[in-house]
Amino acid sequence: MTTPFARLSDDDLATCVHCGLCLDACPTFRVTGLETESPRGRIYLMTQWKRGTLPFDEEQVKHIDLCLGCRTCEGVCPSGVPYGRIIEAGRADVEDARRPSPKRATSRLLLRQLLGHPTRLHVAGAATRAAQKLGLTSVVRSGRMLPRLRPRFRRPPGDVARASGKARYRVAFLVGCVMPILYPQSHTAAVRLLQLAGCDVWFPPGERCCGALFAHNGDLEGAERLRDANMKTYSAGTFDALVVDSAGCGAHLKDFYPELKGRVKDLTEWLAEIGLPAPLQKLNLKVTYQDACHLAHAQKIKKQPRELIRAIDGLHYVEMRHAEICCGAAGLYSTLEPAMSNRILQEKLDDVLATGADVVTVANPGCQMQLEAGLRARGSKMQVEHVAETLLRAY
Repeated sequence: MTTPFARLSDDDLATCVHCGLCLDACPTFRVTGLETESPRGRIYLMTQWKRGTLPFDEEQVKHIDLCLGCRTCEGVCPSGVPYGRIIEAGRADVEDARRPSPKRATSRLLLRQLLGHPTRLHVAGAATRAAQKLGLTSVVRSGRMLPRLRPRFRRPPGDVARASGKARYRVAFLVGCVMPILYPQSHTAAVRLLQLAGCDVWFPPGERCCGALFAHNGDLEGAERLRDANMKTYSAGTFDALVVDSAGCGAHLKDFYPELKGRVKDLTEWLAEIGLPAPLQKLNLKVTYQDACHLAHAQKIKKQPRELIRAIDGLHYVEMRHAEICCGAAGLYSTLEPAMSNRILQEKLDDVLATGADVVTVANPGCQMQLEAGLRARGSKMQVEHVAETLLRAY
């Protein structure tokens, strides 16, 4: 690409009228109070770089790096600014223009050489489990953030898990890249709920990483290659919906896979649509729910998870004061920008702990890992689990 910042759309940038309603919704602005750490500040920088009216400067690029890509600003923007699309295009353009750094080069290499290759990823997962048993992962911060790894999620024989009773639907299920290694129990619970709801669950053979982490970190070409590979797999199958139990992946699939338009469904979205059978047991549990940014703001799904949770008999639901505020995980952000990630996390932990809940339930693996690590560091015994696990408690 020869033209600087050619991926950024002039039409997208022009939708921002700089009204400032996004400021207090932005996690980085909330903790810094800096205009350059706000959505409109970042849009201004990218606009000037594209126009050539502001020199491209490595110090200013830091403000783009510090964006979580949570898209909370989209939920309050009266002009409908497509900030998610802007920041992903802007980051890709920035990566073309900036000087290489060891940290970012390493993250891109790992993404391309690991996440897009299931076999390599499984080997890495097995090695990490062994390292945890030996206590080696506690040496570095990113290792201490990891949950205790269990045996990875495995597809059923024949790549289909049959419905409990008569099948009403046939759904494809996104296994993804890191989730079957980090949180296999979430997948197991999600698949069981789909079976209870009358779904035959198909696991597309040859399915790979959806590309969300690539796009979020400025590697749009890598994301496109994964999309093309996955679409060959999806096009070969027949299904009513592609069900996703990771909010970030679901948002990327809805935005980046036009061929699947209308058929990508978050697990809670799909279960609320088709219905679950009546719960079989009463729970004595106090639960709060953490909005995953890419579910609440990118996919605009806030109501369905809460309705499903509240329908469980005996469960006491407590709403967080600021449930919509990001936890600071944001994919690789907690590794690449640990200081800012931690500042945002501390605000979130105050909110979580104030509920006094037994369980905080989430819809995204990054949120789960971030909150688990934060609560552990504060000495809290509050449990963190995927919403599928919470719902399955009733069956």
